Amino acid sequence: MTEPTLEPTGASGATGGPGPTPSKGTPKRRFGGTHRQIRSALAFYKVLAYATGVMLLLVVVEMVAKYGFDSEIVAGGGAAIQFLPEVVAETAGGFNLSTAVLIVHGWLYVVYLIADFRLWQFMRWPFSRFVLIALGGVVPLLSFFVEKRVHRQAEQDLTAHPEAAPRY
Repeated sequence: MTEPTLEPTGASGATGGPGPTPSKGTPKRRFGGTHRQIRSALAFYKVLAYATGVMLLLVVVEMVAKYGFDSEIVAGGGAAIQFLPEVVAETAGGFNLSTAVLIVHGWLYVVYLIADFRLWQFMRWPFSRFVLIALGGVVPLLSFFVEKRVHRQAEQDLTAHPEAAPRY
């Protein structure tokens, strides 16, 4: 399924000329979509990778506040941003940013996985690459590095195989 196939050289297997044909020995790459669809999926993945990475860093800040200082981050309720104990944060009257960050990151990660799956499906990469890309949204700062590498690899594949026809 993900293995490249070799182009046939002809019915007799002869190249027909003094040198090898360009297709002999070169792997034929097939994508799951057109180049335009892949570039669209790549752009969508890039936006989600950065958004998920930023939200994951905010989750780290929230966890340090919660478990390191026994505080919740609250916006409003007397000051712009406050670090309040959990009991006080519930009655302070402000907006609990700690809970909001956790919820937003969780949903962004779900959309990040959809973007990951879409790109993986179009590129027809091995399943292990899908898992590695998915881990980018779990480990802090990793999504930035994974996105750069994935983007570079996808562009190289598209450039190396401009003739690759979509599946349909």
